[in-house]
Amino acid sequence: MQAVEISNLSKIYRGKRGVCVEALRDLSLSIDQGEVFGFLGPNGAGKSTTIKIIMGLVKATHGSTSIMGKDSTVGVAREAVGYLPENPAFYDYLNALEYLRFVGGMFKMPSEPLEPRIEQTLKLLELWDARKRPMRSYSKGMVQRVGLAQVLVHDPDVYILDEPMSGLDPVGRALVKDIILDLRRRGKTVFFSSHIVNDVEKICDRVAIILNGELQCVVRVDQIMSEGVIGYQVRSRRSGRGDSSDYDVSKEELTELLDRLRIEGEEILLVEPRRRHLEDFFLSIVEGKSKI
Repeated sequence: MQAVEISNLSKIYRGKRGVCVEALRDLSLSIDQGEVFGFLGPNGAGKSTTIKIIMGLVKATHGSTSIMGKDSTVGVAREAVGYLPENPAFYDYLNALEYLRFVGGMFKMPSEPLEPRIEQTLKLLELWDARKRPMRSYSKGMVQRVGLAQVLVHDPDVYILDEPMSGLDPVGRALVKDIILDLRRRGKTVFFSSHIVNDVEKICDRVAIILNGELQCVVRVDQIMSEGVIGYQVRSRRSGRGDSSDYDVSKEELTELLDRLRIEGEEILLVEPRRRHLEDFFLSIVEGKSKI
């Protein structure tokens, strides 16, 4: 059973004067249990529309979605989900403590496990000291952390996060990455959208790239990293001399360079591959240079 299943999903919005916008076109994805799955695409690619359909906030034109084998349009399917929307908004007259109690009540959590869970979550997200301040006084980054807190507090099996790093400073982004990696270690499933490729590269098992509402590819991050050697950096030093020389060569030129350096009496200090990063791969897809 897949944690999240998306089958032949299409969405057409009808705008003013009868103009139709095809936001999604025959999208199919399967997210395994226990994996961190990144959903990559530029702004307007269809990421948020997909997530809103999964969460029952937008109705699909065609296709279906399921969570842990249950039709996601049925409310019971979403009980095991922690959902963070792209732009979270809360009852800003409440403080974080009150709001998380409200969230726990929505999930029918007894107070005995809920109160320590709230404390643990607020401390994890560095909100404990501000827990009694009204949320209207919070910065954008703090509001985003409250959004993550309400995702975590009921300890669901599946996490669906729409741009979870939005509005966070580098410290906050590093914290969220650590949280997601910890969820994976605990066997949880995380499906999140982003257009920040660097964040995705560090934490995802697989990524899907969507462009103009169409799926372009699904690929393992480690596959890109292992197969993406584009050249080598070589460092050498002539015997008896303290200074060294650096060379950047293609894969095809490496053997010839090493042979020449040895003939010239150079000591090889370093041979390091230069790898194609996920960002390079993503840009090549967006620019139409490759497709898997």
